[in-house]
Amino acid sequence: MKRLLVLIACLAAACSGGGARGPQPLDASAFAAEVDGRPVSLHTLRSPGGLTVQITEFGARVVALWAPDREGRYDDVVVGCESIGRYLGEPDARFYGPVVGRCANRIAGGRFELDGREYALPQNDHGHSLHGGLKGFDSRVWTVESVTDRSLALSYTSPAGEEGYPGTLSVRVTYTVTDDNALEIVYRAETDAPTIVNLSNHSMFNLRGEGNGTVEAHELWIDASHITPVDSLLIPTGGFRPVEDTPFDFRTPAAIGERIDADDAQLRCGSGYDHNWVFDSEPGRVRLAASLYEPESGRLMEILTDQPGLQFYSGNFFTDATTGKFGRRIVRRGAVALETQCFPDSPNQPGFPSVRLDPGEVYRHTCIYRFGTR
Repeated sequence: MKRLLVLIACLAAACSGGGARGPQPLDASAFAAEVDGRPVSLHTLRSPGGLTVQITEFGARVVALWAPDREGRYDDVVVGCESIGRYLGEPDARFYGPVVGRCANRIAGGRFELDGREYALPQNDHGHSLHGGLKGFDSRVWTVESVTDRSLALSYTSPAGEEGYPGTLSVRVTYTVTDDNALEIVYRAETDAPTIVNLSNHSMFNLRGEGNGTVEAHELWIDASHITPVDSLLIPTGGFRPVEDTPFDFRTPAAIGERIDADDAQLRCGSGYDHNWVFDSEPGRVRLAASLYEPESGRLMEILTDQPGLQFYSGNFFTDATTGKFGRRIVRRGAVALETQCFPDSPNQPGFPSVRLDPGEVYRHTCIYRFGTR
């Protein structure tokens, strides 16, 4: 009977999954389970302005995010799954909305050196380490530290040696929905031995609504004059490439699809955009750094952060075999990731900002996704 009720709830959500007059949160019973012997559930946060966000302890993951369009109609604008079972059973769902770490993005060869010692990490991406390895923070069950109608604090302690990383790392992430319809994500981490840390959120956005076509008409603005160019396996070369007169220049808002298939060697490396932009503004203070606008719905998402870089991935590897929470296909380039973070492969690139964390220091990172319309 419980499974039948869950199915009915999911079908109801599917029917109302686009342009609803109000948020249609997922049924929490579809997430009531044990993973690795620990309980998981689904938490719903609501702002006074109507922004509704659902998060699970599994991967500290954003599962759903309902935002209004210019007419006041709501859509869920992030890719996700309608049950915990799909996250556990579908490898493609691994990076739908979680916190990624201990070190987000790619580390060349799955190796780095710290204080004269080389550390080896799982090579889970063409001979390199990606988003923390085989079982990164996205695949761990986090602990609820506090929860209200508008805020959820989660913690995870990563023991020394987990996925090859040195030092025991204590991490806390706090999600808050604000008065101005923003999702604020604040990370904090401490270690008992020298280590590396670079955390980010891997939500995949389509401001028309999950499964509503491609994002190629979305207009993107990034406050960045350079990218960190990559090789054919998306490992940074160590240099900086000016964006001027290239398809990577989003200093003036431009449609994502306008130049995505241009004859450019860097675009060929990623089959589209999958690169790190170097913000022009100084890191260390929270400031407006990027925005995404969808003309049909009028939805606008502004990104504020204190980090030095933004990984923009244009959903190049989605296939029609992928479905979201409402049964609709996630087509190629059907969603984008806009991940605030330090640069890829920073542990091996002396010219990049450091991701080293020592005992007595505190890693801090703030990312704000603020929603509005125009």
